Amino acid sequence: MARGPLTSDSLESYGHDGYVLARGMFDAEEIGLLLRAAKHDKAIADHAYGRADAEGGRVRLALWNQPGDDVYGMFARCRSVVESAELLLGGEVYHYHSKMIMKESHVGCAWTWHQDYGYWYQNSVLFPLLCSAFIAIDRATSENGCLQVLRGSHRAGRIEHVLAGDQAGANPERVAELRKRLELVHIEMDPGDVLFFDCNLLHRSDQNRSEHARWSLICCYNAARNDPYKESHHPRYTPLHKVEDAAIRSVGTARPETVKAAMGWLNPDNDASASSLAVRPESQ
Repeated sequence: MARGPLTSDSLESYGHDGYVLARGMFDAEEIGLLLRAAKHDKAIADHAYGRADAEGGRVRLALWNQPGDDVYGMFARCRSVVESAELLLGGEVYHYHSKMIMKESHVGCAWTWHQDYGYWYQNSVLFPLLCSAFIAIDRATSENGCLQVLRGSHRAGRIEHVLAGDQAGANPERVAELRKRLELVHIEMDPGDVLFFDCNLLHRSDQNRSEHARWSLICCYNAARNDPYKESHHPRYTPLHKVEDAAIRSVGTARPETVKAAMGWLNPDNDASASSLAVRPESQ
C-alpha cells in the first residue's frame, strides 16, 4: 500500500528547495498495475503526441484534464498524493491535469530549462499556487534522462519563457546566472518514488541515451482558492473526490472498459499556453 501522505516535516525542505522527494510512496505491485495499464492502453497511444528537441530526440506524451475511475485516476485522486499536495499548497486543491511522459530508450528527447508556471501563467492563473507530483514508473537515472532541478530556483519567481520549436524555455540569460548561484541536482528515482515540486522550480532533462525507457505519470494540482479568472484549455475549479489508496489495487484488476471515464484529452493544437508564448515580444 502507499505509505501515506507527506507530513509537516516536509514543508521546510519544500519551501527552501522547491521540491521534496517521497521515496517508496507506492510499492511494486501498485506501480506494476500502472505500468501494464499504460503500456497496453490504446487510448493513451491514440491520444499521445510527439515533442522534438534540437538534437533529433523525440518524446511522446499524453495529457488529460479529468481524473476518471481508471488506474490513472486512482493515482491522481488517492489520499497519499492529494493530501500531500494540500499540505504543500496550504489548503484544498483540485486536479489541473495529468500527463504520461513516454521517454523511450535511445530516442527520448531532452527538455530545456523551464518552469511550469511559465506556461500556466498564460492560462489566467493569478498566483503560483500549483504543484506537480512526478510518479516514477520506470527507474529514472542520469543515463536515461532523469529530471534535473536548480535547487531553490522557485524563489526567483516567474521567469519569461520563449517558444522555440516544439518547446518553450525560460529566459536563457537568467537561467545562466541562476546556474552560477544554485545547486544543480539530478533527481534519480526508483519506481514508486514521487517527486513533489513547485510550479516555479526550474527543471529540465537530458536525452535518454540508454537502453532503458523512462516513463512517468505527472499529476498537477492547483489550489482551489487560485481558480483561474477565465476559461482556458485546463479546467477551472472542480471539486476533487479523493479515494483511499487501496483503490489503486482494486481498480487495477478491473477490465479497462468498465472503468474508463471522460478524461478530457488535451489536443496540443489547442494549447493556449504555447500559443500565448508564441506571440510574446521575446520570441520574435
